[in-house]
Amino acid sequence: MGNRVAREDYEWVYTDQPHADRRKEILAKYPEIKSLMGPDPKLKWIVCMMVAIQFLAFYLVKDLDWKWVLFWTYAFGSCINHSMTLAIHEISHNTAFGNNKAMWNRYFAMFANLPIGLPYSASFKRYHLDHHRYLGGDGVDVDIPTEFEGWFFCTRFRKFIWIILQPLFYAVRPLCINPKPISQLEVTNVTFQLTFDVLLYWVWGAKPVVYMLAGSMLGMGLHPISGHFIAEHYMFLKGHETYSYYGSLNLLTFNVGYHNEHHDFPSIPGRRLPMVKKIAAEYYDDLPQYTSWVKVLYDFIMDDALSPYSRIKRRLKGDVKQE
Repeated sequence: MGNRVAREDYEWVYTDQPHADRRKEILAKYPEIKSLMGPDPKLKWIVCMMVAIQFLAFYLVKDLDWKWVLFWTYAFGSCINHSMTLAIHEISHNTAFGNNKAMWNRYFAMFANLPIGLPYSASFKRYHLDHHRYLGGDGVDVDIPTEFEGWFFCTRFRKFIWIILQPLFYAVRPLCINPKPISQLEVTNVTFQLTFDVLLYWVWGAKPVVYMLAGSMLGMGLHPISGHFIAEHYMFLKGHETYSYYGSLNLLTFNVGYHNEHHDFPSIPGRRLPMVKKIAAEYYDDLPQYTSWVKVLYDFIMDDALSPYSRIKRRLKGDVKQE
C-alpha cells in the first residue's frame, strides 16, 4: 500500500484534442447524425420524477432510526443524487429546452439541484463548457487535478483516500486553477439552495438533511457510479485522452459513459448517444473502452503507474474565450 507512483508530472502534448477533427470527419461521412442534435423532450419529465422521488425519500427517512437513515443514504440516496448531478450535466448542454431557451435550462438545472443539497448547477455550467472547448488546457480545464493532488496522492492508500474525497477536490479545484468572478446566476443558485435546505430542516428535521448531503458526498466519492470520474479522461493507455464505458450503469447516468461520443457531439442528448456509436461504429469500436466502473476504480488504485498526474495536458495558444 506504500509503493509510490512513478509519474512526477502530467502527460504534456503539443497537439489539439482529437474530438473536433473526428466530429468533422464523422459529419462529412454521416450527415444524418445532425438530426440527433437538439433537446430531449423526455429529459425534463425524467428529472421531475427523480426530484419527486427524492422529496418522497426525505419524507420517509424523517422517522427512521439513524442506522437505517445511513443505510438508505448510501444504498439509494447516493445513487439518485449522483444521477442528479449527471442530469445537471445534461441540462448544461441545453438539452432540456434547447438553445433558444437557454435561461429555462439554467433555472431548471437549479430545480434539479435541490435534492443534492449543495449549490452546484450554475458554477458547473461555466466550468464544464470550458472543459469541452479546452480539454486538458493548462489553467483552464478544472477537471485536471492540481499539482498538489498529483504530488501527494502517489501511493495506493493515498489514491484510495483521494477517491473518497473527490467531491471536496471538485469543489475546491476551480478556486485553485481558474477562479472566476461570481455571477448573478451563481448567487441565485446559492439563495435557492440554502432556502430549500433550511426549509427542509424546519419542516422535517435533521434526518432528511443528513440523507441529502451525505448521499451527495458518498455518491460522488467511493461509489461504483463515481468510477466515471476516473474512466473518462485518465490515461490508462498512453496517448489516449478520452474513454467510453458501455456498461449497465449508463441507465442511471444519462449515458455519460458514452464519453468519446459525448465529446465529439456535446449537443446530442445522452439518450441518443448510443445511436451515434451505432451509425459511426468504425470510429468507436476500436477505441479503448470499459465495461466496469468498479474495475476502473480498483485498477486506478492498485496500478502503481497511475495517479492524479495521469492526465493529458496542453498549453493553450491564441485567444482563450471562457464562459
